[in-house]
Amino acid sequence: MHYQDLKTAIGAGLLSFPVTPFKADGALDLDTYRAHVGWLAQYPAAALFAAGGTGEFFSLTPAEVVEAVRVAKSVSGDTPIIAGCGYGTAMAVELARECEKAGADGLLLLPQYLIGAKQEGMFERVKAVCDAVKIGVIVYNRDNAILDVDTLARLCDVCPNLVGFKDGHGDIELVTRVCITMGDRLSYIGGMPTAEVFAKAYKAAGVTTYSSAVFNFLPKQALEFYDALTRDDDATMNRILLDFFYPYLAVRDRGKGYAVSIVKAGMRVIGRDTGPVRSPLTDLTREEHDMLADVIRKAFGEDALTAD
Repeated sequence: MHYQDLKTAIGAGLLSFPVTPFKADGALDLDTYRAHVGWLAQYPAAALFAAGGTGEFFSLTPAEVVEAVRVAKSVSGDTPIIAGCGYGTAMAVELARECEKAGADGLLLLPQYLIGAKQEGMFERVKAVCDAVKIGVIVYNRDNAILDVDTLARLCDVCPNLVGFKDGHGDIELVTRVCITMGDRLSYIGGMPTAEVFAKAYKAAGVTTYSSAVFNFLPKQALEFYDALTRDDDATMNRILLDFFYPYLAVRDRGKGYAVSIVKAGMRVIGRDTGPVRSPLTDLTREEHDMLADVIRKAFGEDALTAD
């Protein structure tokens, strides 16, 4: 896929991060991953992120990331697959090239490992990854990798395949400045944990789409919320926020790392078990699992507990 086509695609609909399934012993479960991505690809997501944040990129080996991309591409049909990419510059460049060879339609460049860095250093890192591939690249602004507007503008000048800006930092002033300054040069993605609860604020800033984690186990309901956002249907959004997302957050916030763990719990709730999380993450307790099931049941009815 040409990087301009990817830019158009990611700006045209809801995005999601499939979880990465593991077996009970922690081994990668590619058969279950193939089935999961194939199931999600039946729904009209604009793109799927293989081995992204909800896909536990941080706990996968580089070889496993590449395998996840290859498997996702084999069953995604017309849905673009964007590969997670990250770590230090040398590792990110190598991984970017391998993901491109595996068929990735684009890359999501996650923050560098551990350290903070000056804007010039982060500029060089993003440029090195963009220069290494021909596919589109999306930068993920969060944690220790916050690009300022001037750095992003410089990157846009020298990296034609830099096509997207995803924000997981939550600084609405910065996001608004980026959207106004860059205009249609980039596509803009909301990337806060449980992005739906930030969606209205981000849309006001100029961000028209986001990546939905709950799409993994409630794809119809995730699309209903996104469709309401595109129509400025506050009544529907407020209902879903009050009935589902705010109670969901109450369960998610019971443990560190649960933004990922609760999604895998949701997969178990609907009968499409994708296994445990890898350490250092921990799974929800049995009590918390049952609490999540109750939240889903009360918000969407008993039928929502069974996948199509």
